[in-house]
Amino acid sequence: MNDDPADARDDAPEPGGIRPPTKDPWKSFRGVLSGLLILEAIVIGLAIPVVATVGGGLTAARGGYVIGLVVLMVLGAGVQGRRWAVKFDLSLQVLVVAGWWVHPAIGVVGLLFATVWGYLLYLSADIRDRERRGLLPGQRG
Repeated sequence: MNDDPADARDDAPEPGGIRPPTKDPWKSFRGVLSGLLILEAIVIGLAIPVVATVGGGLTAARGGYVIGLVVLMVLGAGVQGRRWAVKFDLSLQVLVVAGWWVHPAIGVVGLLFATVWGYLLYLSADIRDRERRGLLPGQRG
């Protein structure tokens, strides 16, 4: 039997008796956030023909606003590992809801996705709480 400290397991319990998770729960959560931004970018992009045919039509300002949102969402999907990513995501939601001035359909889509983002914030708090209490599946002994 080898008693070399270098062979000690990395998932040994911490002083409080709670093991660190064997898999990073935040990695998959960041993937969900990124995927949701891409999905929202697709939905907002598909709203361009609606804005063009219904209501006041597609002006340069309206088209630029919608296309700018789509571009920001696609770019935002790639930075979900940053500390400020969730704040960026939520600010995008404010901009989408504010897109009501472009067309009410954009605002309604923004409200629908804002509820999804709210639920994801709830899940984030739940994951953080479970991780702190040692209740994640990778932390169970």
